[in-house]
Amino acid sequence: MKTFKYGEDFLKSSAAVGIARGEIQGVLTQETIDNINRSAEYVRKIVDRGNVVYGINTGFGPLCTTLIDAEDTKKLQENILMSHAVGMGEPIDTELAKLMLILKVDALAKGYSGVQLSTIERIMWHIDHDIIPVVPKQGSVGASGDLAPLSHLFLPLIGLGKVDYQNEIRNTAEVLAEFDLQGVDLGAKEGLALINGTQFMAAHAVKALVEMNRVLDTADLVATLMIEGLNGSIKPFFKELHQLRDYKGNSYVASKIFNLLSGSAILESHKNCSRVQDPYSLRCIPQVHGASRNAWLHLKEIIETEINSVTDNPIIINDELTISGGSFHGQPIALPMDYATLAVSEIGNVSDRRVYLSLEGETNGVPKLLMKVTGLNSGFMILQYTTAAIASENKGLCFPSSADSIPTSLGQEDHVSMGSISGRKLLQVIDNVDKILSIELLCAAQAKDFHSPLVSTPIIESLHEHIRKSIPHLEEDQPMQDILEKALEMVKSGELLKIADEVASQQEVNYKDTYADYFENF
Repeated sequence: MKTFKYGEDFLKSSAAVGIARGEIQGVLTQETIDNINRSAEYVRKIVDRGNVVYGINTGFGPLCTTLIDAEDTKKLQENILMSHAVGMGEPIDTELAKLMLILKVDALAKGYSGVQLSTIERIMWHIDHDIIPVVPKQGSVGASGDLAPLSHLFLPLIGLGKVDYQNEIRNTAEVLAEFDLQGVDLGAKEGLALINGTQFMAAHAVKALVEMNRVLDTADLVATLMIEGLNGSIKPFFKELHQLRDYKGNSYVASKIFNLLSGSAILESHKNCSRVQDPYSLRCIPQVHGASRNAWLHLKEIIETEINSVTDNPIIINDELTISGGSFHGQPIALPMDYATLAVSEIGNVSDRRVYLSLEGETNGVPKLLMKVTGLNSGFMILQYTTAAIASENKGLCFPSSADSIPTSLGQEDHVSMGSISGRKLLQVIDNVDKILSIELLCAAQAKDFHSPLVSTPIIESLHEHIRKSIPHLEEDQPMQDILEKALEMVKSGELLKIADEVASQQEVNYKDTYADYFENF
């Protein structure tokens, strides 16, 4: 198994997800352990000297001028976890909570937080044993750290709260007892270091980055299948056009679709037709999908910086220099997550337009409503109602959460990012777009059937064949729920992408050439 060195290696989103899914093992090297111990020693020296440092021997937030006696520092750190664990709503999924743990370990392991090695090792124990804290969705305003969700995340360190273990939610104390363990003794500064940070927001962004990339790749494949089904032109994907307006995302999408279509007999059959140009939902795929690609690139750049940063407060440089700053503020990632929400919503919006286009009929070389006999049959008509409803829901979710701020902490925290809401909405919109794409997949496959016996390229034919193994061509109305669920699973699982890559490898075809490095390495 591959290993990742916490606190040393550059953490990519794919690596964080790999650790969460048990594909990569996170480890501490001796050098990192030395850095952690050195930082914890700095805090001990500060306590021993009685220096007044926020969060070490003072209260929190508006209580920052209230001094705490040295003998009460342990109780202070436990109290902050208990008092701040006030989140509400359904729990986030366990993979997100596990990502939070992973991101926090990496940040603490850099050695600027003053946290004891034993505390970090206990967090790693939770990761390695899949004993994942239960974290409610609501409660973070995205500044001063994700205080409420991180408090829930780390209550189990002191034997409190609940954990998800073997798909069962249980009291932490019961699970620890089964391993003959008790809660850890938190030292000075540790409680604050645990809950100050952006790991709730960042975990959502990391998962979104991975899932959005899958959505974008899937949208390109499904759109290509729809181009074939609707007798679309290949000319809008010529490199000569995109070299004159060379956005990375646009050129990447255009070159990919051009390569996927090149050599198609379906394409060849209508190259001299009377249609001058296609509607925008086909012709402008590079511009629309490409713009969302560019937004993904921006999110990638920001999140890679974020998850390799220290977002604690105060930062312990040494025993003489501590800095109380604002690195916990979520604004740097809240804005690009809102941007990404809009970008992925647009993928669903244009997909709905292609679904609508596929139902119009003869001008596209397919029967109206994608069935030969209509009137008695409604065909695929109502599928577009569903895509329209979901696309509209997404539009409502696109209002930027980062445009809002409600002061907290008696005015001490007078501007907050609301980035936690940005992250939750982003994942919700991604989930919605999966549903829209699954309906476009059904319509595109149905449309392509009407061009038989003409065939497309090996990759497109393999995708179509895979769809038809579990989803039949429809000639009359029938219940659609099972079909919709099968199509959604194809989209969510990424199996279509795997098939495309496998066929490309077999055919020795590189269909992701232009700017591929920017979109494949994250």
